[in-house]
Amino acid sequence: TATLAQSATKQGPTLTPQASGTTARLIGVHAVNQNVAWVSGVGGTFAVTTDGGATWHPGVVPGAEALEFRDVQGVSATEAYLLSIGTGSDSRIYHTTDGGASWDLQFQNEDPDAFYDCFAFWTPNRGFAYSDGVDGRFPVIRTTDGETWQDIGDNLPAAQAGEFAFASSGTCTAAQGGKRGWIGTGGLGDARIFATTDGGDTWTAYSTPIVQGAPEGASGIFTIDFRDPHRGILAGGDLVRETEVLPNVARTDDGGATWELATPFPFGTVFGLSYVSKSGLPAVFAVARGGVAWSPDEGDTWNELPDFLDFWAVSFANQHAGWMVGGGGRIVKISF
Repeated sequence: TATLAQSATKQGPTLTPQASGTTARLIGVHAVNQNVAWVSGVGGTFAVTTDGGATWHPGVVPGAEALEFRDVQGVSATEAYLLSIGTGSDSRIYHTTDGGASWDLQFQNEDPDAFYDCFAFWTPNRGFAYSDGVDGRFPVIRTTDGETWQDIGDNLPAAQAGEFAFASSGTCTAAQGGKRGWIGTGGLGDARIFATTDGGDTWTAYSTPIVQGAPEGASGIFTIDFRDPHRGILAGGDLVRETEVLPNVARTDDGGATWELATPFPFGTVFGLSYVSKSGLPAVFAVARGGVAWSPDEGDTWNELPDFLDFWAVSFANQHAGWMVGGGGRIVKISF
């Protein structure tokens, strides 16, 4: 199992720009497998590849032209979910089963103060979506059938004043295995992790040591990923001091109950990160607007790739097939 980390340390990744067919800023990406990946972005934009990124097929969801799709969950070459962000009715979830030819509106937020940031799925039909706190409560929703969404906010601890998440890459939530899930927050309050081990029935709040509580309400956790039920990594920063190298990376080996700081990400605030392998290895790839970097050792050391600017999100199917997306419709394939 050490071969990936060892070879990656010696050789580093191969990064291959691909033609997305759109100039819209891309903010979400989900690698389904080495052939299939979905991306999402502003202006109601999505795109899908079924040939490893050799060709991308972009589109715009009808009726969503003014929305920002900050998160995408690909299921297959034909099925995917999109989450748009924004206050009130701008927060929506769309679903396609025909490769994006048509989209069903599954959920449209009716609370003028709610703001849905990210979603995560355990299976094609089971997932949850996080909203910022409203009057001391998080109106988190969950689906168990892949069609309807129910409010489970009463299952979560109370929201602190000014506590919210960052929709920088659609990765303020993570799901692992069949029932474990996590939410990372920030804002005016503490940067906290909410964890569930029973599919969202109960949640526990845990503190983290990264930069938090900035008076502008712009600091905290932006992105989180887990490589097994116990070991995970989170990152974030402070949007007001976006390029400053602050305590912005932490990791856990007990399912999120306790966190220790790792080496700070060298380009400031991290917008998105992903484990490179789904087989439990510690290599991590992280992206920011100021540059991207990867770590062979879960954040002990970072190898900088400073020429790649304004990237927002990254996702891997395996060490041979990952993608990062960003401004101007840019897609870059990553392989180790």
